[in-house]
Amino acid sequence: MHCHVYASRRKSETYLWLRDPALLETLPEALRQVLGELRFVLEVELDSARRLPHQDTEQVLSHLLEQGWHLQLPPGEKA
Repeated sequence: MHCHVYASRRKSETYLWLRDPALLETLPEALRQVLGELRFVLEVELDSARRLPHQDTEQVLSHLLEQGWHLQLPPGEKA
């Protein structure tokens, strides 16, 4: 799956993974408030064989398929 990753300028080590960058406009308002301004970080092809640091690849893919986005919080922090 082709993904776009954005970093929060407000919250250190917090990233938003998107299936489609157009989904930025449809994010829940509460999430937008927490993240603040976002900066584009990278585009990546993600599949179950790819290992991610600090994230379960299957969970990221599941969130992207179900809701179009995945929130990556700093290590040790829970949503």
